[in-house]
Amino acid sequence: MATRQARLIGPDEEKAFDAFIAGHPKGHFLQSYGWGEVKASTGWQPLRLVLEEGGRIVAAASLLRRQLPYTGKAILYAPRGPVVDFHDRALFDALLAAIDGIARQAGAILLKVDPDIPVSDPAVIQLLRARGFRLANKGAGFEGVQPRHVFRLDITPDAAALLANMHGKTRYNIRLAEKKGVTIKEDCTLADLPVFYAILKETTLRDGFLVRSYSYFETMWREMVARGYAKLFLAYYQGEPIAGTLAFIMGDKAWYLYGASSNQHRNVMPNYLLQWTMIRWAQEQGCTIYDFRGVPGNLDENSPLYGLYRFKKGFNGDFIEFIGEYDRVYAPFYYWLWQTALPLYSRGFRRLLFWKKKAAGEMAE
Repeated sequence: MATRQARLIGPDEEKAFDAFIAGHPKGHFLQSYGWGEVKASTGWQPLRLVLEEGGRIVAAASLLRRQLPYTGKAILYAPRGPVVDFHDRALFDALLAAIDGIARQAGAILLKVDPDIPVSDPAVIQLLRARGFRLANKGAGFEGVQPRHVFRLDITPDAAALLANMHGKTRYNIRLAEKKGVTIKEDCTLADLPVFYAILKETTLRDGFLVRSYSYFETMWREMVARGYAKLFLAYYQGEPIAGTLAFIMGDKAWYLYGASSNQHRNVMPNYLLQWTMIRWAQEQGCTIYDFRGVPGNLDENSPLYGLYRFKKGFNGDFIEFIGEYDRVYAPFYYWLWQTALPLYSRGFRRLLFWKKKAAGEMAE
C-alpha cells in the first residue's frame, strides 16, 4: 500500500482540492476553497488539508481557525466536514492525526465538526465517540452553526414526476405564480446584487432577524458566484423585483441558502416559483439532490417556525436529521470557558445589537 501523506495546500492547488470535494459523496460547498475565502473576510483563517495516497487525494478538510480574545488560544471548525469516508476507520484516523497536528500548532482548544451524516448512520457516531469527540451543546456561542434538520429532495425524476409528487397546494402555488405573470431572472450579474440585498433587508425587518453586511454578500459573489458555485435568482412582478434567492452547488448537490421576499405582492406566490426554478436549474447542472436547508426540529404547529417547515415540506422532500456538532477537546479548561462564559456574552451582545438595529430601522450587520 502506498504511504499516506498529509499536507496543507495553497491557492495553486485550489482546482484539485475543489475537484475532490465536488466528486466525494460527502462533499459540501462549505468545504470548498471559495467558502474558506468567504469566511476569511469575517475573521476566520482557512486552512486546507489534504491526505494523499500515491499522489492522489483520498481525504480532505477545509479547516477554519479563529483566534479567541485574550487567551492566545484558537478554535478549529470543519463546516460540514471533514470530507472522508467515515466507514474507513484507518483513513479517518490518518486524517484526524493530521488535523491534531495542525491543532497543536494553532493552539486550538477544540476541533468542531458537523459532517453531512444522518442519524440513521449510528456507526459514525460510535466512531466519533470512540475517538474522543463529544456531542456539543446546541449552537452555544458558535458562529456559523449549521442546521441539524433539513429537507432534501431527490431530483433524479423528471419535472413532471417532481410536480406530481408535490403537495397539491404547492403545485397550485407554482402554477398560480406563472399564471399571474411572475417571471424569474436567472442571468443575474453583480449589478443585481443590491436589488436582492434591499429585499433581504426588508425581509429581516419584517421577520426580526439579523443579516450580514452588503460587503459580505459582495465577497460571497466574488468567491462563490464567480467560481460557478452559487447563483442569484430574482422574481419580478409587473416589472418590479419582489423576491430573490441564492442557491449553491457542489458536485451533484445544490442548496437553497438565502431567500428574501418583499412585503408587496406576496399573494402572487413568487417564492414557490423561485424554488421550482432553482430545482430545475439544479437538474440541468446534473445534480441529484436539492437541499432546502434548515427546518425546525420541533414540528409542533404552534412553533413560530412551523410555516417555514410547511413551505419546504410542500415540495415533498425527505426530512433528515444530521448527527449534529461534535467537539474534539484539546484544552478542557478553555473549552469550559467556551461553553459557558462566551455564550452568555454572545447572547447579550446580539440582543443589544438587535434592538439597536431595530430602533434605527435597519437590521443589517
